[in-house]
Amino acid sequence: MWLRFILFFFCCLIYSQNQKDKLIYAIISNISEDRLKDDIQTLVNFGTRHTLSDTISETRGIGAARRWIKKEFELISNDCGECLEVFFQKNYFKKNNLRLIRDVWINNVVAIQKGWKYPNRYIIMSGDIDSRVSDPNDFESDSPGANDNATGMAGTIEAARVLSKYKFESSIIYVGLSGEEQGLYGGQGLAGHAKKNNWNIIGILNNDMIGNIEGINGAIDNKSFRIFSEPVPANESDRQRYMRRFYGGEVDGNSRQLARFIYNSTKKYLPDLKPDLVYRLDRFGRGGHHRPFNDLGFAGVRIMETNENYNRQHQDLRIENNIKYGDLIEGVNFEYVKKLTTVNAINLALLASSPPPPKNLKIGGIVEPSVKFKWDFTDGDDVIGYKIYWRKTSSPNWEFSKSIGNVNEYTLKNIIIDNYLFSVVSVNKKGFESIYEFPKDTFR
Repeated sequence: MWLRFILFFFCCLIYSQNQKDKLIYAIISNISEDRLKDDIQTLVNFGTRHTLSDTISETRGIGAARRWIKKEFELISNDCGECLEVFFQKNYFKKNNLRLIRDVWINNVVAIQKGWKYPNRYIIMSGDIDSRVSDPNDFESDSPGANDNATGMAGTIEAARVLSKYKFESSIIYVGLSGEEQGLYGGQGLAGHAKKNNWNIIGILNNDMIGNIEGINGAIDNKSFRIFSEPVPANESDRQRYMRRFYGGEVDGNSRQLARFIYNSTKKYLPDLKPDLVYRLDRFGRGGHHRPFNDLGFAGVRIMETNENYNRQHQDLRIENNIKYGDLIEGVNFEYVKKLTTVNAINLALLASSPPPPKNLKIGGIVEPSVKFKWDFTDGDDVIGYKIYWRKTSSPNWEFSKSIGNVNEYTLKNIIIDNYLFSVVSVNKKGFESIYEFPKDTFR
């Protein structure tokens, strides 16, 4: 009987894997470089998208830009039978005499594709609407913001176009966030909105500069990208911090597991593209719009180019010493934008199709020759089993795995707990795996 069950389990996995792969490769084939290029050009044509720029004009400034983005989301929704809920998420901020020199409404453009099974579970893809030049308070000069961050915004719109053709178990949010250059204000507003409305967020994929392949040092690389993630949640409890000294997990917070998920799916489905796990919240001393979500304990990462060109970031448009400064569209590689947009699209699909991870996962095995696990069965009737992942404590990513069937406790024999770190995922009937769940408690 037990052998028959195992055989049935693996037959289901093989069939479901084929169905899953078919979906992902269809998504990959439908991302359009031409549409991305057109959208980036449209955003550049607004002249400036500075947070404090014109909100009345139909052709220039942040107001025109965000209304155009909202209209694009609405057109996408019309094309999929009103499958998107589109709205402005509005946030009022007082001047602070730093980068907000007057009171301002900082409005995000949100499009929600509701999941049919877990409508309150959300995976979010974001791009930034706003742009700036050298002076962060200069809201009148031309600030095309082609790479920073028309690329991320265009990628978010394109992902919505492609994924809106499908139905997913969990909800996907496509969002243009405002006020990033003035102090991550749009992210603060949406993260607070999510907390207030008890959104169960799987993760945030923040896309900020996904179009430059030529670094300031002359390096040219269109085959790699970076995934930034913080090690553990910023709002962890004192007990969690204390217990980690004894049980490990210094680099195993929820954001780091999200980064590993993206890394592994990219390696599988886009083998010519090299993801680089960067073990930082963000670039050295700098910030991005995933951080406000991280501050509240939500998993979030930054996806971006490998090589930055500082002559094109936050620069007045000018030529000095035969060097051209400014974030112009000529500095964007559209094929590369397509690649990183595809990374986002397939991971949105994989995560939105996945079951919830195991609940209340506990681990044991002190002074024993094996590792023991216990957890509560995952909610939902489509979970057919679980899978254990483990790696050496010095390894950045999961190295080994074992499928274990539909049980809620298991002993991994002849593995010494001292030498490895572990996680468990849920697997549903369609072959989709949950995000990695790191044990949060122990037992004997």
